[in-house]
Amino acid sequence: MDEPGIAQPSTIELDQKTAMDKPKAIIFDVNETLLDLAPLKASVGKALDGREELLPLWFSTMLHYSLVETLTGNYHSFGEIGIAALMMVAKTQGIELQYEDAKTAIVAPIRSLPPHQDVAAGLQSLSENGFRLVSLTNSSTEIAETQLGHAGLTDLLEKRYSVESVKKYKPHPETYRMVMNDLGVRPEEVLMVATHAWDLAGAKSIGLQTAFIARPGTSFYPNVAKPDYVVNDLAALAKLLREPESNEKDK
Repeated sequence: MDEPGIAQPSTIELDQKTAMDKPKAIIFDVNETLLDLAPLKASVGKALDGREELLPLWFSTMLHYSLVETLTGNYHSFGEIGIAALMMVAKTQGIELQYEDAKTAIVAPIRSLPPHQDVAAGLQSLSENGFRLVSLTNSSTEIAETQLGHAGLTDLLEKRYSVESVKKYKPHPETYRMVMNDLGVRPEEVLMVATHAWDLAGAKSIGLQTAFIARPGTSFYPNVAKPDYVVNDLAALAKLLREPESNEKDK
């Protein structure tokens, strides 16, 4: 899901401070990175009496309590946390909202989110260049499989992972290690791709390469190491990751 923030300027860049080997595997966040959250935003806004300015508060509340659950050893699905967060926001704002209405506002739209326009072609290009492509989401396995199937992305991803397997939410290190262990790769051989600063901060903390997709309204976190790649879309990322001789031909 998308993170409220400041829109990044139009940019395609590679951090040249350290020379990096090309990754063997690329992990993609799903919600907002691959899938467009516009239908979910509209549905949640409607549930909050049309007050779409409360959407950032809902998202931050949901993320806050996913981290609370991780730190306390508790676990509810991300959807359940999202419903609870929506009920909490409604209550603090004096909006009457029943549980079933909150559930309807979240569960139905999130299953049928469309992919961003750059995603299918970007994934195809990366796959054709030999990268292993997988996804990792805070959503449940069942929701994620439904989402990716509806978006037509399932066949473009070698594997699809959910934090449900470790019952800890990103950016906990175990979520990324779960994927690396299953793929048999080292941190420096992996690139984490997301439009969420907190996701990349978690991946960077255990040595993964990181790529920030600057979707509108997002920003990377300035108090951690800058992402290795900052791009506007997957097409730009695929171009940067091509063989060096291919990039030379483009100049």
